[in-house]
Amino acid sequence: MTRLIDFQHADEALRWRAINDAVMGGISRGHMHVEDGIGVFSGEISLENDGGFASVRREPETFDLSGQAGLALHVRGDGRRYQLRLRTDRLFDGGAYRALFQPPAGEWQRINLPWHEFEAVFRGRRLEDAPPLDPEAIQQLGLLIADRQPGRFRLEVAWLETMDDESTQ
Repeated sequence: MTRLIDFQHADEALRWRAINDAVMGGISRGHMHVEDGIGVFSGEISLENDGGFASVRREPETFDLSGQAGLALHVRGDGRRYQLRLRTDRLFDGGAYRALFQPPAGEWQRINLPWHEFEAVFRGRRLEDAPPLDPEAIQQLGLLIADRQPGRFRLEVAWLETMDDESTQ
């Protein structure tokens, strides 16, 4: 296992930027900041103006994750459903691979996301003819919430690391 993202590093929060539904007229808001060495993706979802999502993306970085079984996150959630999103050069601009996860409220939990759980999407719709995720081609990681539930959200992330075959069991 290799630790890819660790919010104990002081500059990690600076590597993330918010992309919220304002890009299409919505008023949801979300951002990433660090509290005591923990990354916090938080904000508020609004369904007004056909909105309903908030997201953060880490600055692009080439990850060659061939030979890995997937990704694992150590998170504490609020009971809401989130997405880990991966971008590659294999999809057109705006397309991403997503895996859904819903940690229980208030409990730290390791979430294992094997590669086969990632599906290609564009604006929330599944891309049926897209190639499968290629772990060698991952260029960007992000988090998104789009559960169609208005209100505040908070997802705490301690770290993100690779899964080896043993950690999938």
